[in-house]
Amino acid sequence: MLSLLFTAFKRKRSLDETISRIQEGDQSLRNELIESFKPFIAKTVSSVCKRYINQSDDEFSIGLIAFNEAIEKYSPEKGRSLLAFADTLIKRRIIDYLRSQSKERHLVVDLSSNDEKEEREHYLETEKSLNEYHLKQEAEKRRDEIIRFREELNEYDVDFADLASVSPKHTDARKSAIAIAEQIASDPELTALLKEKKRLPIKQLEDIVSVSRKTLERNRKYIISITLILSGDYVFMKDYIKGVLEE
Repeated sequence: MLSLLFTAFKRKRSLDETISRIQEGDQSLRNELIESFKPFIAKTVSSVCKRYINQSDDEFSIGLIAFNEAIEKYSPEKGRSLLAFADTLIKRRIIDYLRSQSKERHLVVDLSSNDEKEEREHYLETEKSLNEYHLKQEAEKRRDEIIRFREELNEYDVDFADLASVSPKHTDARKSAIAIAEQIASDPELTALLKEKKRLPIKQLEDIVSVSRKTLERNRKYIISITLILSGDYVFMKDYIKGVLEE
């Protein structure tokens, strides 16, 4: 099996050298390696699920992510081959996934081990890794959302790092600014004007809000930021706004 996989892999270099280059940032090489090892991933996932797995199955996607994780974490100094390391990691991630999908408190999976103590330890590890997996997934989604938000803010000449300093200091002032942002986000014309001009439509707002022009200008960056969150696909950021309103 291993020889076939290496034959399928286009570039003739040792696997350790390949991993090293990928870990240094060679994304093209990463894609090639993952493509070459898809049969291995499918076979490993199928061994856990006890059924044939194809590339359209959710389980295969979990295995693919796990293999990519193995590439990131692999180190030849630890004395294990990439395949051995990836095999273990894929099985653990699939067990985590199946465990989360099951309403049963007990999941029996054959990991080719007859050692009862090892099986008990693995079960406890699975229980723990399920929570760790969800926390990691949430952290990655939160990070990606912040990156998207930072990039959008740049279009409005607002620096993400400055948000804390431009946020109104008093709770009532923050709630007032958020209320203005909600008004903009709920009005298609005001939202379109904001996104077209890349600036706060102060003139239009003066006619519909009860705060002064000076206050609007002082809180301009904060109101723009909150409006973008409310009118965009920012799940975690919206939780922040909810927390402010509940203060």
